[in-house]
Amino acid sequence: MPTQANTRRAADHLVDLLVAQGSTHVFGVPGESYLPVLDALHEREDEISFITCRQEGGAAMAAEAHGKLTGRPGICMVTRGPGATNASSGLHVAYQDSTPMIVFIGQVARDMVEREAFQEIDYRRMFGQVAKWVAEIDDPSRLQEYISRAYRVALSGRPGPVVLSLPEDMLYEDIAVPKAPRKAAAPRFQPNPDAMDELRERLASAKQPLIMIGGGGWSEKGINALESFAKTQGLPVTVSLRCQSLMNNDHPNYVGHFSVGPTPYLKDALAQTDLLLAIGPRLGEMTTQGYTWLKPPVTEQDLIHVFAEPEELGRVYEPTLALASDMESFCEAVAEWGPIAPDKFMRRTERLRQEFETYVAPETLGDDPLASIFGHLADALPADAIVCNGAGNYAAWLHRFYKYRSAGSQLAPTSGSMGYGVPAAVGAAVTAPEREVYAIAGDGCFMMTCQELATAAQHNLRFTVIVVNNARYGTIRAHQEREFPGRVSGTEMINPDFCEFARSFGAHAARVENVEDFRPALSDARARGGINLIEVMQDTNLIAPGKWLI
Repeated sequence: MPTQANTRRAADHLVDLLVAQGSTHVFGVPGESYLPVLDALHEREDEISFITCRQEGGAAMAAEAHGKLTGRPGICMVTRGPGATNASSGLHVAYQDSTPMIVFIGQVARDMVEREAFQEIDYRRMFGQVAKWVAEIDDPSRLQEYISRAYRVALSGRPGPVVLSLPEDMLYEDIAVPKAPRKAAAPRFQPNPDAMDELRERLASAKQPLIMIGGGGWSEKGINALESFAKTQGLPVTVSLRCQSLMNNDHPNYVGHFSVGPTPYLKDALAQTDLLLAIGPRLGEMTTQGYTWLKPPVTEQDLIHVFAEPEELGRVYEPTLALASDMESFCEAVAEWGPIAPDKFMRRTERLRQEFETYVAPETLGDDPLASIFGHLADALPADAIVCNGAGNYAAWLHRFYKYRSAGSQLAPTSGSMGYGVPAAVGAAVTAPEREVYAIAGDGCFMMTCQELATAAQHNLRFTVIVVNNARYGTIRAHQEREFPGRVSGTEMINPDFCEFARSFGAHAARVENVEDFRPALSDARARGGINLIEVMQDTNLIAPGKWLI
């Protein structure tokens, strides 16, 4: 870092600060509103890489995936106006998924504000509900203050995105460089000792307790401590929506996933539970089946809610006991407890584990080809493979039949954002090039961000896209068939030749219809490396796992 006596162009100082905070990649689409930053990045290519994306929504989603995998804020840079509005889709993913991220937006010059100048938007008003903090840096001498705060806000409590607006004329100014910044870290805070004593007493007197984990802010130490706690106490562990990789799915205490659709045995398990220990999830709409499986404001079960942000505790559900703590501190504390009543709980845990094993066995759905394909995917891929997906009915097969066995092996938006899979795979391939990466998408989902295959080709990335093609918006079609049978409106689609499309980017592509064809196609893709696409043709009458239109 430059010394106190040095002056520095504001844009160069900004890049200095990103490097000092440990950021290694910037995902973005270049724009004239932050040209000096692009110029500054040119001088630092050996320290921080600019990943040129093809649309700002894809750039923001790739940055969000980077934040999920590293635990550090993913960095996204976009230009003003249309660039910022495009990026809002990835920003919303980061907010609902509790992912640390910082989005930098070029802004009109300071002498043009409040005139509705070219592409001018007040981002403090625009992004107020999808970011933890939104600010505009008018004074370049305060860049370090704002950026250091941005990292800390993104990481603290419930992690999430921050938006910083950069007036373009400000970036050209020279400033006196302040003392080097301190690297931001997520603060840790212990749960209240009296509350922990009460939790221990309630657990000892419970008959059928259940753990649910989820949310953001987890660390490897926290996950290991959670698994140790569950094993020592003989407790069953579930995960909230799309948080399956928070616990090794092969762990004997792991009993399943609260998904978008109802899982019958988990519905029964939750109804029978007398003490629910929720560690990290917000207990949102999808996880609770529209707030019906857990009915607010006071649940039938004793609810012990552990969350890193006190304001969230009691927001929807009034907990029996609220513990404000980061996940690692809480899990390490309970992992130190000796056995309380494992013999009392273990039989139920074993029964739920068996129900989980039966539920995720592809053969339970008979001739459903997607069940067999995703079951094979789970058997064939290494434990540390990273599987990314967006939203759509195809994801029901993935989340049911794929077993996540390693931290960071699942990148899936709890916000239900279509188009997430491919840009997330870009972010994953950039962040962890040593791991196998897979983007799973429906045909509608893939078409929303398929242009990011160009990003993958430009940056020589390695991942495989699996497109499940049923020529329709499958989720909405399923809803239509439930609410208005036979009255199809707006859900049919005409698609391009996905294999030829992928080949135009230099990818290898194959089309399959069943697991017998899928096995060699997957094996070839794994051996080949580079960019691959496997198109899986789905019967249009197959609308959900094991459910067919008559």
